[in-house]
Amino acid sequence: MKQLISYIVVHATGTLPSASLEGIKNYWKNEKKWNNPGYHYIILSDGEVEKLQDESLIANGVKGFNKVSIHVGYIGGKNKKGEYVDTRTQKQKEAMMNLLISLSEKYPDALILGHRDFTGVKKACPCFDVRRWLQEYVPNFKNIA
Repeated sequence: MKQLISYIVVHATGTLPSASLEGIKNYWKNEKKWNNPGYHYIILSDGEVEKLQDESLIANGVKGFNKVSIHVGYIGGKNKKGEYVDTRTQKQKEAMMNLLISLSEKYPDALILGHRDFTGVKKACPCFDVRRWLQEYVPNFKNIA
């Protein structure tokens, strides 16, 4: 039976763009005590997309919505002053757009949201307005909430 996916959620790691993937994985495992990663996919600063786990498994992206979500994150979201800002490189933006288009084709009924767009979430994540960004680049994108 195919998994019902209602959301494709965009995240920032909330780290400097120079953070390592291993450091992020260690944080989830050792600090958060999670058995599964926070995202299904993570986008490195050079635009490389790393699959962290199969889409059939639950990631720890948005409490209360993980069973019905696919999570996509990018390394970054924090500047050297400690402020939460959009630090995506052009290559990360391109890779993110391609991945979101691919996932929206695979899950045509899923809405694409930023982590901060969920009710009750008090975070800046992913540090940019996902809906506005998608509408700017793909005006007729049908998976925008």
